[in-house]
Amino acid sequence: MNAKESVQKGGRFLSGMVMPNIGAFIAWGLITALFIPDGWLPNETFAALVGPMLKYLLPLLIAYTGGWAVHKQRGAVVGAIAGVGVVVGAEIPMFLGVMIAGPLGGYCIKLFDRAMERRIPAGFEMLINNFSAGIIGGILAILGLVVINPVCVSITNALAAGVQFFVDHRLLPLAAVFVEPAKVLFLNNAINHGIFTPLGIEQAREAGKSIFFMIESNPGPGLGLLVAYALVGKGAARSSAPGAIIIHFFGGIHEIYFPYVLMNPIVILGTMAGNATSILTLIVLKGGLVAAASPGSIFAEMMMTPRGGFIANVLAITLSAVVSFVVSVPLLKIFGKEEGDIDAARQRIKDLKAESKGLAPAPSLAKAAPADGAPADGGPAEGDPAGYDPAAVRKIVFACDAGMGSSAMGATMLRKKLKAAGLGDVQVVHSPVGDIPPDAQVIVTHHELRQRAQDSRPGAKLVPIRNFMGAPEYETLVKELADAREGGGGTEGES
Repeated sequence: MNAKESVQKGGRFLSGMVMPNIGAFIAWGLITALFIPDGWLPNETFAALVGPMLKYLLPLLIAYTGGWAVHKQRGAVVGAIAGVGVVVGAEIPMFLGVMIAGPLGGYCIKLFDRAMERRIPAGFEMLINNFSAGIIGGILAILGLVVINPVCVSITNALAAGVQFFVDHRLLPLAAVFVEPAKVLFLNNAINHGIFTPLGIEQAREAGKSIFFMIESNPGPGLGLLVAYALVGKGAARSSAPGAIIIHFFGGIHEIYFPYVLMNPIVILGTMAGNATSILTLIVLKGGLVAAASPGSIFAEMMMTPRGGFIANVLAITLSAVVSFVVSVPLLKIFGKEEGDIDAARQRIKDLKAESKGLAPAPSLAKAAPADGAPADGGPAEGDPAGYDPAAVRKIVFACDAGMGSSAMGATMLRKKLKAAGLGDVQVVHSPVGDIPPDAQVIVTHHELRQRAQDSRPGAKLVPIRNFMGAPEYETLVKELADAREGGGGTEGES
């Protein structure tokens, strides 16, 4: 495994502990913004929620999720117990410590379960399982209190001092040089949720807001680039840019602008300049958010803006978009080429994303869309599972890696097509590929995730696609279901 793959693997694991709990971070942020003494609706009673949520709820959720990632439910329970030892012994929110204690707890109970596999006497399974989790968790809680906690406090203090040095010396804008290329390489979640969110939480605890929540999530740089493409781009890139602007800026799905960078890598200088401008503006005007904005939509940014911070934050987003646009326009005019191969660039994004998730890249970046019924990699057609009846389909699951971004968009698009075809009773939901609902009858997913989806729900029909925004498989699937209904196959409520 090379250095890039190692960083991506570690980043996936770190962000995987935080991302499922973003809702809790947002809840804490909203309560903080509303009810603290300087909030919109100061309330001493409600503000009492802020401290316990920050010190106990959020870290223990991360510990629980980290343990789950290693050994499912038993790992989650032991990971949470181990996390308690780290949390109670610290005066600061111990996010770094629980990112160690949670997975450690899951790993320890996993080793125990492997060692005891097929060795537990009949009738003693529950006794041994319960006491093993309790004993191992208790030991790890003590270990977290006396060993992990002091080490992590020292590391956190050192990191905070280092970050403060960059802030004090106006050097933080240099972070844009690393953040923008990392986003295109799909390290954005690792950087944002693995590094900036813990640092931001600590800063927000003391100052009521943090600049770190806006370094990666700011939609301004991508907006400026897409506007430049819409005005001076060429071919398919220019015609598709306006739609991408809406999805990026209002929907918060930044992945939509990555293909435009890959078509002309030089334009990343525009997004870097825009992000650096935003960071500098936030430093000068003392802007920031009260909690993580996820996804990076303008709506999320505004909802997480504290009272009195709108001017700084809006100006930072606006200036970053303007600078990104101003730098990108001449770059496109000088270095731009006929961007008729936007689909190829999008496929390149798919392959980079697959690589960032530890999956094999697509065999060819230039393949045309697959024929009806054939998988996207050009292999043999996916066979329908035994007992599959298209006329009885009532639930379709659109699955992606995290179940929050591209799958949500794809599910919306497919839902509209089904409704237009008179199939509004078919439920379309989005889900992480590793946690597909058991009642899924049809699974739509990117072809690089095909095997994982099949392993997750082998009894469902699998529809692999390449481009979630315009996959021809959508029309094929809708036609198949509609034709089956018209033909009288299946009955209402069958599965």
